[in-house]
Amino acid sequence: MEKKKRTMAWYVVVLLIVSCASPVRSDGSDHKYKAGDPVPLYANKVGPFHNPSETYRFFDLPFCAPAHVKEKKEALGEVLNGDRLVSAPYKLDFMYDKDSEIVCKKKLSKEEVAQFRSAVAKDYYFQMYYDDLPIWGFLGKVDKEGKSDPSEYKYYLFKHLHFEIFYNNDRVIEINARTDPNALVDITEDKEVDVDFMYSVKWKETKTPFDKRMEKYSQSSSLPHHLEIHWFSIINSCVTVLLLTGFLATILMRVLKNDFVKYAHDEEAADDQEETGWKYIHGDVFRYPNYKSVLAAALGSGTQLFTLTIFIFLLSLVGVFYPYNRGALFTALVVIYALTSGIAGYTASSFYCQLEGTNWVRNLLLTGGLFCGPLFLTFCFLNSVAIAYSATAALPFGTIVVIFLIWALVTSPLLVLGGIAGKNSKAEFQAPCRTTKYPREIPPLPWYRGTLPQMAMAGFLPFSAIYIELYYIFASVWGHRIYTIYSILFIVFIILIIVTAFITVALTYFQLAAEDHEWWWRAFLCGGSTGLFIYGYCLYYYYARSDMSGFMQTSFFFGYMACICYGFFLMLGTVGFRAALFFVRHIYRSIKCE
Repeated sequence: MEKKKRTMAWYVVVLLIVSCASPVRSDGSDHKYKAGDPVPLYANKVGPFHNPSETYRFFDLPFCAPAHVKEKKEALGEVLNGDRLVSAPYKLDFMYDKDSEIVCKKKLSKEEVAQFRSAVAKDYYFQMYYDDLPIWGFLGKVDKEGKSDPSEYKYYLFKHLHFEIFYNNDRVIEINARTDPNALVDITEDKEVDVDFMYSVKWKETKTPFDKRMEKYSQSSSLPHHLEIHWFSIINSCVTVLLLTGFLATILMRVLKNDFVKYAHDEEAADDQEETGWKYIHGDVFRYPNYKSVLAAALGSGTQLFTLTIFIFLLSLVGVFYPYNRGALFTALVVIYALTSGIAGYTASSFYCQLEGTNWVRNLLLTGGLFCGPLFLTFCFLNSVAIAYSATAALPFGTIVVIFLIWALVTSPLLVLGGIAGKNSKAEFQAPCRTTKYPREIPPLPWYRGTLPQMAMAGFLPFSAIYIELYYIFASVWGHRIYTIYSILFIVFIILIIVTAFITVALTYFQLAAEDHEWWWRAFLCGGSTGLFIYGYCLYYYYARSDMSGFMQTSFFFGYMACICYGFFLMLGTVGFRAALFFVRHIYRSIKCE
């Protein structure tokens, strides 16, 4: 009882920390203003539109800078998100219109002209935040009309920015920024250019209430056309589940029923009659697998990642991750992963001890490094790339220290405590059949019963249930679309779990029926194989559906997607193994084994 109370206390701590890290659903700044009051405007970053990971500080380009550039203090999640907010050169005081106000008069050198031209050629955009509302715009345009040779293209820089701001009483509700297509500066040639950077401000009244000012961002992913595709995805997934369930109900259960009847008849007919099928290997089916320490560590990590996913879904469904709640998701991921490490330690250690493992300390170290190790190595490489590019994705030293302290002071101690609790749980492995002293020889099987063909079969069905939704998730994570339909995503996730469990159970039965008793690792690998399919989809998405390019963006995309797909492999492998273990115990408990 005391253990359950401590567990519940940790869960409460998780929710409190995440809710503190992410503002309560006020949809942004809660400031009220009077006419003429300064409203905070921060410039965030610039970067190629098609490369979302490749972003740079706003003033890395030679814009007009304020006399004193102030950096905004940011939370952990904002820094991980690549946000670097600094004071912007524009002054947008509340309800104060401006017409063609000059920010600064600047003579651009040849190097600065070349810098701007390179940015315009790569489709650079800028991002700012005004009263916590996002603003975007492009830096310039390329005139390609009637020109086939790229050397004839004309490059223009926008010099006049129009801000249109909507207010309701004393609150800012909406802001739009557009560039004046007629106010252009020709930056085609490498020569000094005089530029007058200007901006205009127009205030308009609106009836939209303050608590609904983020809805225009949310609605982009819930338009009728998009919703129709999402629901088609769910219907497709449900049909897959129904077909698979029907297959299991009509084929597998009937076969099992016949098996039970046959084995019961055999017992009555003759005790010395030779057994066949899955009953024949009852003395080997619960023989502990090879590399049981690695399997236990994989189950511990997979269980932790499954718990993390469930918590993230709960927070998203209650509205914590509303659009442009900067860094809330990253903060939640770091905090919840740290606080759930005890689950990984407990699961891995208790299962390892059930399999009569003795070196539980090594098993605990393996559990701690199984997912974090590859993630850490990937981060080191990608952070080095970001530093070489001087991109905002490069984490400051202070942030790295904070993450290290979270790992050292929270993740590791909880992992050890969970491991000790798992070791002391003294739970025994529930095996309904006794294991014989010597293993039976596995008969020769056709090629399609090998591990790789079975993994391909096992991964295809769950992947087919989620692939439509994958495009929208990728377009949100690796693009500029906004994803807010978390309820639909949660339904798809539940379907993914069900399909993974069902297909693993079916393949495990066919493996046992072929008298192959080495099902432990096969069940885990078949369950997790969907992660490999998702990584295969990454290749298709990168080359066929996106315009990403460059070494940094490519390395970030494939590096971090490899970590995410590896996490899916561990999580779904755990789901598949648990389902197979439950099934195997059930069928061998239902027959009389000598």
